[in-house]
Amino acid sequence: MGSKKRSAWAKQKAEFAAELYGSDMDDLFAREEQRREDTHAQREAALRDKACESKNRYASRAEAQENLAWCEARGKRGLSIYRCPYCNGWHLTSHPHA
Repeated sequence: MGSKKRSAWAKQKAEFAAELYGSDMDDLFAREEQRREDTHAQREAALRDKACESKNRYASRAEAQENLAWCEARGKRGLSIYRCPYCNGWHLTSHPHA
């Protein structure tokens, strides 16, 4: 059992805090921050691929409108056009935008 003296207890408390909050905790926080940044980058890359890179890009709204009409003439319904925030081109989508 440890000493009952206040100074001894304070020293033990300080040693415990140093162990608990030392460089290991700094490393833990740094690793967690890096993990969050990596996760965010992966999520952004997946969104970009889904919204832009995996689709046909049209240089103008008129060109996208022509392709929309071509698709509708062949029976594809429910498509809409949107301006891509990644490439500033135009894409077709089957998901309605609010």
